[in-house]
Amino acid sequence: MNEYIETNRRNWDDRVPIHMASDFYDVASFKAGRSNLLPIERKELGDVRGKTLLHLQCHFGMDTLSWAREGAIVTGVDFSGPAIEAARSLARELQIEANFIETDVYNLPEVLSGSFDIVFASYGVLCWLPDLPAWFKIAADFLRRGGLFYMIEAHPTTDMLDDEEIKLAFPYLGAEPLRFESPATYTDQQADLQHTASYNFPHGIGEIVSAAIDAGLQLEFLHEFTHGFFPRLPEMRKRGGGYYELPDGNPLQLPFMFSLRARKPA
Repeated sequence: MNEYIETNRRNWDDRVPIHMASDFYDVASFKAGRSNLLPIERKELGDVRGKTLLHLQCHFGMDTLSWAREGAIVTGVDFSGPAIEAARSLARELQIEANFIETDVYNLPEVLSGSFDIVFASYGVLCWLPDLPAWFKIAADFLRRGGLFYMIEAHPTTDMLDDEEIKLAFPYLGAEPLRFESPATYTDQQADLQHTASYNFPHGIGEIVSAAIDAGLQLEFLHEFTHGFFPRLPEMRKRGGGYYELPDGNPLQLPFMFSLRARKPA
């Protein structure tokens, strides 16, 4: 497991400056006041004012800081040193109070104590997790009693798709990780990453829900959406709310995202 995590960490370290400079993340407009949160998570998580929020795998912190702008007391966690440095720099520049911790999420209990009202994760986190039950157990352990776990994520079925067309190319479930080699990143197909290898881990909806329940969380809802947070297929176009959809008239109603909310019993 350490080999997989370390390979992925090096890959993500390389991505940080590319992502910071990309149109996809648009850091300039974020600095000017734009929220990085999309309508679904804002609606489904609700009012966070005065609540403590732990953001797992926060990258360079734009979602974390967006929740702080909404009034939450935030802590962001990521295994990439350059990402955490960038997050702290953004927080200082924008004078937003936030705590950022550099650690592999599986080691978080060794460096962080206390409990939170909300544990949050979003958009592209599950495929990097070699041990899903352990991850949910950590998330649940950091929740206070009565606290909320919420995640919004790419639907596992979309991870099966070929990058260029609606064709199945990857497994829905799998005991072994998928190794990829690419100098590019989702924000820049012309990027030239130094560390090109990465590992992805398929997790199906059943496995996700079961891991949440086994961690002691009580499921409140699981929602599926036929739009996505990025153009998973070339023909997808950006529509209202910042989401991407297949063209009108396309008969396929694929789920491109899902959201899950669960509560730690009081």
